[in-house]
Amino acid sequence: MVILQDVYKPHPNQELTELFRAKPYQGAPPKDAEFLFVGLDANYHADIGSSSAYARVKEYHKDGVDFWRNREVHHPFLLADYKGSGQHYHRNFARIGFKPDDACHVSFVELLHVPTVGVSRLVVEDLDSAHLDWLDSLMKRGAKRKVFLSDQVIRHMRASKRFNWLPKPIAQDILPRLHTDREPTFYQHLHFANWGQFRERMSR
Repeated sequence: MVILQDVYKPHPNQELTELFRAKPYQGAPPKDAEFLFVGLDANYHADIGSSSAYARVKEYHKDGVDFWRNREVHHPFLLADYKGSGQHYHRNFARIGFKPDDACHVSFVELLHVPTVGVSRLVVEDLDSAHLDWLDSLMKRGAKRKVFLSDQVIRHMRASKRFNWLPKPIAQDILPRLHTDREPTFYQHLHFANWGQFRERMSR
C-alpha cells in the first residue's frame, strides 16, 4: 500500500489557529491597506507555543499595527528572543524600508486559510473556497492599492479559476506589473525567502 503524504500540515496549536480564524490577515486590515502582500501560507515552528517569543506572536496577531509601532519591527520573527525559521523571509522583507509609521498601510494575506508547520507543497484542492472568495472581493474593490504576488501565488490563484484575469507569471523581469488597465495595481515579486542564485535579482 502506498501512503500519500499530506501536501501541507495545519499547525497543531489551536490557539494560533483561532487567531487566524478571527483575523485571516497579518498587519493592517487588508481592506484599508495601501500595500498588500499575498503569500502561500503562514508557517510556524511546531513548538512555537513553548517559545519565549510566543507571547509576542499572539500580540502581533491580535493587532499587527500596534505591534509594529511598539516593537519597531514588522514581525515577531525579527525579535531577539525568536529562534526558528522565517527570519530570512522577514529580514528580506524589512529591506524594502517600511517604517513603523507605515504599519497602517501594509497588510499580509495568505492563500491558505490556516497556519502551517513544516514544508508545504500546496495544490489548489487545499485552498478554502470561502477564503478565496474573500480574497477575490479584496482584489475587485477597485481601491488604489498595490498588490504584490510571487510567481507561485499567481499560479495557484489562476489554477483556482477565481482569478482568471491574472496573466501568467512573467519570467526574469524586475518587479513587473501584471496589467495596466485596472485597480488595484498588481506586481510580481520574488518570494522573500529566495537566496543564492536569486540574491542579486532580489536586491535589484
